[in-house]
Amino acid sequence: MTSIALKQSAHPLASYIEILESGKALLPDTEENLVEVVGVLKSYGVVLDAYSRNLNYIAEEQFLVLFPFFKYFNGEVTLPKLMRYLWHDRINFEYAEYCMRTMMWHGGGGLDSYVDSPRFSELVTRAIDAKVKGNLLMRGLNKVFPEFLPEQIRMLAYYTALGQFWRVMSDLFIDLSDSYDRGKIKSIGDVVDFILAGLVAAANLPITYSVKIDGQVYDLIPADAKLTFLADTAVPYVEAVFFRGTAFFGVVSYNAQAHQIPAEQAEFGYGALFADPLPIGGAGIPPTQLMQDMRHYLPEYLHEIYRTSCRGEDDLRVQICQSFQKSMFCVTTAAILGLAPHPMNTSDPEQKRANRVYLEGWMDKFGNSRLEWANQPTNRSCQLFPER
Repeated sequence: MTSIALKQSAHPLASYIEILESGKALLPDTEENLVEVVGVLKSYGVVLDAYSRNLNYIAEEQFLVLFPFFKYFNGEVTLPKLMRYLWHDRINFEYAEYCMRTMMWHGGGGLDSYVDSPRFSELVTRAIDAKVKGNLLMRGLNKVFPEFLPEQIRMLAYYTALGQFWRVMSDLFIDLSDSYDRGKIKSIGDVVDFILAGLVAAANLPITYSVKIDGQVYDLIPADAKLTFLADTAVPYVEAVFFRGTAFFGVVSYNAQAHQIPAEQAEFGYGALFADPLPIGGAGIPPTQLMQDMRHYLPEYLHEIYRTSCRGEDDLRVQICQSFQKSMFCVTTAAILGLAPHPMNTSDPEQKRANRVYLEGWMDKFGNSRLEWANQPTNRSCQLFPER
């Protein structure tokens, strides 16, 4: 069959569609971008390890604990640890919960459908009956508010789903950093290929959830629910956290009459690929907590770049956020290529057309994102007006 070249797309972001069709990343392949992406993903991988462990601990060990005062302690409550927490010398697990709630609110994927299914409701009822047995307070609460405890378990299902997703991504990002240190990752293309291979390898890992009550195990997401890593956690996570997100309190008004946020969830554009990094460091801005956590685990080669920038460490969290956004464009590229209906190097005209439609659908989401910014040369100079 003779290969027929497609005409250039009429999409406003056609140039990026061509980049993806050529198998390249949405982030330019420069040495500084490579260092920023690998370095920030190294620190992100360390933080995700802590986040995932805590999310899974809450789902499994804090099951229907109405007042989980020590849920961030992972079962290790000691006076020195308590003092560090009160002094705020700790990982900000609140950010992990922010992502979990954002993912739950936006929904999508098999997990969203499953937690509203009769099968899940049946398993939830069994677990609740076992949990409230002999507890007059909880039995009364469940009788007066019959939807309260089931809704808490729906949320716990998202705790564990996100925890299992981040477990895989943490290991993947740490492995990426190790490969870079060994000299095996030499370009942004290598980064995308490495992440893509990891996503493909983990695609069909099952997402399951069970709790132990009085020594007996109760399944809530059994293996036969057939929820998997890629379709039911990774894709909804990208949609909810990378693209839609939630408007940050104090930045825009939630007053319906002010019309500062969209009326429809599908129109939200507050995700990681859209966020203006300047508010990072401000009170009430959730990503500030993530950047605060990541600053403790920056590899020295990346930390040095930040130190020698225009403002040094005065705007460290903003610089980390900018590097983080660049890294997420690489992760998104890997997800786009991995989910494509056909290989990008196909020579079949029909497959090329199918890929074009698919990529145009993705580009519709990128309209007001930071994609154009990420493709501009990095300028860390304080010189606002270059000499003539």
